[in-house]
Amino acid sequence: MDIVSPQNARVKEWAQLLEKKHRTRQHKYIIEGIHLVQEALRAGADLECIVYDGEQGVPYELAGFENPLQKVEWISVTTAIIAKCTDTMTPQPVFAIVRKSKEPMQNLLSETRNLIVVLDNVQDPGNVGTIIRSADAAGAAGVVLGNGCADVYNPKTIRSTMGSLFHLPIVEGSLDTLLPEAKAAGVKLVSTSLQAEYSCYSYDFTQAVWLVIGNEGKGISESTARLVDDAITIPMQGQAESLNAAMAATVLLFEAMRQRLV
Repeated sequence: MDIVSPQNARVKEWAQLLEKKHRTRQHKYIIEGIHLVQEALRAGADLECIVYDGEQGVPYELAGFENPLQKVEWISVTTAIIAKCTDTMTPQPVFAIVRKSKEPMQNLLSETRNLIVVLDNVQDPGNVGTIIRSADAAGAAGVVLGNGCADVYNPKTIRSTMGSLFHLPIVEGSLDTLLPEAKAAGVKLVSTSLQAEYSCYSYDFTQAVWLVIGNEGKGISESTARLVDDAITIPMQGQAESLNAAMAATVLLFEAMRQRLV
């Protein structure tokens, strides 16, 4: 199928997905670039269509995915349409429209030794995306995004995940509801604190642990803090006051992975 006019109704719908309210209304989001489209295809994400620059043709990295048995529409468009529907300074020659999936909370509670990352009002899209990527790399079972976090389907967040968005469950919801459910299932809720007694290197990460990462400037909220079981600190020898949210999460995730591999 070919579309050449930027005024086409479908093109207008795609361009709207750059805004959160339209992503919510359409239950879809947009991913940009060959790598992310590849990862989505490999992971079996629910793709509605793949849109590519007709002048350049289907990128060779994606050519093997043009399976007529897959219910994915391949659409050739103009450079102007690609520019209208993407938010990068130098648009890549392909993007895809993905239908949102609803991940049930019960999936995260089903494993007895689950390692989950919980984000409490983490507002920077780059931090949210990087934490999802680190969680994937360290073998975490999922990520929970509380209210107030950067939208996981924001193009900047998606780019920061580098495809990890498609590799592990991501649950969104109110932590006031989700965290008590986790505690009732025997999960330990752990957060970081500069005043904590435990070092992250002496803490037992082999049990069912949910790591709670707070807001970049304010830390975790008061209501979340009341639910936390243990606070731990990341020892530092230099003069830096603290690590940013994504770096702290990554250190803790890889310490948990190290313990679980012993």
